Amino acid sequence: MGASLNINLVKNRKPKLFDQFIGWSITIGRAVIILTEALALGAFLYRFNLDRQLVDLHDKIVQEQNIVAFFKKNEDTYRNLQDRLTLAKAAIQSENQTIKTYSDIINLVPSDVSISSITYTAANMRIETQAQSISSISKFVDQLRQYTQITSVSIDNIENKTSTGVITVGITAILKQNPSIINQSTQ
Repeated sequence: MGASLNINLVKNRKPKLFDQFIGWSITIGRAVIILTEALALGAFLYRFNLDRQLVDLHDKIVQEQNIVAFFKKNEDTYRNLQDRLTLAKAAIQSENQTIKTYSDIINLVPSDVSISSITYTAANMRIETQAQSISSISKFVDQLRQYTQITSVSIDNIENKTSTGVITVGITAILKQNPSIINQSTQ
């Protein structure tokens, strides 16, 4: 008796469509629930990770703010020093230019012309001169006009003192503005 015998007491009983649908729904439903719980757990872990990163970033920002606050006084001192050095450099350059201009103009004066006063501003120079002849004054004015740091020359007044034989002339020379000095002094 080697063959096994199957006995089926229910004849042609096939599972009903509703029972199949319920079985399928329960199986698929379990998979959906497991997948949803896995996604929720993953989102929770991801949110936990983001919160940890956010806290770390806030701590780093506070730490960096403390470092910046610590160095703020030194930075203010440094910037103040830089500003003062820039102003000093501009003042030195301006003074060097002033000295050079004075020297150059003194060298332009003919030997028979004497300067009684020079008033120097950043924009112009006022020169009071005395001479024995008008040709010496004319030569001095021409040399001033040819000087590269002067844009224009005007004669303000001429006074002839016949008792002493001296001609007094007031000359105004408009100076060129040096852009490097102006830019540095305004920064």
